[in-house]
Amino acid sequence: MGNTMFHAGYAQRLLGLALLLSASGAWASDLPATIERVKPSVVGIGTYQETRQPRMQLRGTGFIVADGRHLITNHHVLPDRLNEERREFLAAFVPKGGAQAEARPARVVARDEARDLALLRIDGQPLPALRLGDSSAVREGQDIAFTGFPIGAALGLFPATHRGTVAAVAPVVMPARSGRELTPGLIRRMRDPYTIFQLDGTAYPGNSGSPLFDPASGRVLGVINMVFVKEGRESALERPSGISYAIPSDFARDLLRAHNLRP
Repeated sequence: MGNTMFHAGYAQRLLGLALLLSASGAWASDLPATIERVKPSVVGIGTYQETRQPRMQLRGTGFIVADGRHLITNHHVLPDRLNEERREFLAAFVPKGGAQAEARPARVVARDEARDLALLRIDGQPLPALRLGDSSAVREGQDIAFTGFPIGAALGLFPATHRGTVAAVAPVVMPARSGRELTPGLIRRMRDPYTIFQLDGTAYPGNSGSPLFDPASGRVLGVINMVFVKEGRESALERPSGISYAIPSDFARDLLRAHNLRP
């Protein structure tokens, strides 16, 4: 009987290991195909001025949603002001292969400063849109990926994809060690706390606004945010910590629904 129980337990462990390896392999094989579907929906966000060199100034990343003429990005990616006298305008940069990109004028439709999100509308023909997933169902240990333009000001509009897992679902408010660390943004979040996703994938400046998505389905689960890294006294360029943050996609869904747009 002892031998029978030993063999049964051993068989169960082998079965569990096989299922784990199978799931891991499926995830790995799904990701390249998912990236190909996601990339056409990922755009650069910045400003454009015809008389300036360089004409395009990249500030972050955004992704197309809803009807193909709207996009989600971080609020902090938007410029404080535009030089309208020199015809500078807010733009979405659509990669066209190589170093080429199309600059499409964009306007702000809605802002959620507390959660650092913005909804923009772009001119021109609709682009492929990403669909939002249910971020309330995200669990710690879940596989994720995100695509954007890390350090895009230096490396250009070549979408890069990073993968990782959800390390924690945690409060957005980090404890301050002294009153000098209480920034206006931190105080605003203390008044209206919410949870964010802590990731073990490394995001860089330029990744702000990148879509965080499920590697198998491509559904957007969150929006990468670099401000939380900077406010946490991390230097993402000089000393990458391997820790990044994302705002749950349900907050982006709220912006879309408030303007009668399909998420």
